[in-house]
Amino acid sequence: MTLSPLQRLIVEPLVRNALLEDLGLAGDITSTAVIPAEHRSVVVMAAREPGVIAGLDAAELAFQLVDPAIRMNRHIADGAAVAPGDIIATIEGPSRGLLTGERTALNFLGYLSGIASVTAKIVAAIAGTKASVACTRKTTPGLRALEKYAVRAGGGMNHRFALYDAVLIKDNHIAVAGSVREAISRARQGVGHLVKIEVEVDTLVQLHEAMDEGVDAVLLDNMTQEQLREAVEIVSGRAITEASGRINPQTAPAIAATGVDLISIGWITHSAPVLDIGLDFKSHG
Repeated sequence: MTLSPLQRLIVEPLVRNALLEDLGLAGDITSTAVIPAEHRSVVVMAAREPGVIAGLDAAELAFQLVDPAIRMNRHIADGAAVAPGDIIATIEGPSRGLLTGERTALNFLGYLSGIASVTAKIVAAIAGTKASVACTRKTTPGLRALEKYAVRAGGGMNHRFALYDAVLIKDNHIAVAGSVREAISRARQGVGHLVKIEVEVDTLVQLHEAMDEGVDAVLLDNMTQEQLREAVEIVSGRAITEASGRINPQTAPAIAATGVDLISIGWITHSAPVLDIGLDFKSHG
């Protein structure tokens, strides 16, 4: 397993909770009744469709938390592209444990690989532009760390992880503060000099106001392609430009072509389809 002690501290409770959700108070009553305790098997995880793999640590942990005697041999690493039929890992150990941990392991692996796969597709689609693909805070409650990891495995980059690691002044902050300028002023007074400040703007008028205040980044929200091109010219390298707002795999290439530095896409974490991965028994006895 490639998890560091700190990474395991984050990931293990998530996997443990998923297992407890499946096992309840009685455990896997089917496998306990049907499979002899001493029975052992060898199984393989294989891709059933093309994609990019992410989540092998979570999958392996799911098996080992069920039974430490289970061993997983990985044939590829997270971030690798797979074709239908490619063997991802070979797993061996007590058959009861393999069957008990199977669904939780595949849930994590398929779900995170789905995120990595769609991220990789968008990264490929915007190749040749200066833009990078970034995720957002539109994540599944409790799974943000894993989902953002999957984005990185697919070649994307992470936006802020939470509310604590950067200032992002959004439209509602501006509405309460009264103006873009006032919101920026209050933010500067409230945080340290090392904290980056980004401002969401809906219009080019707001963009000019934000640039006059010297912010670090501007989030260009729901702008047309023409507006985005003009915004990039206005900023002229003085801040990071980030396009956002209902961006999906179909619209991303044209938006990236406007010259923005980032395109932030909530879709890659909240709507990515699961990658189909199967687990098949190869030998047992």
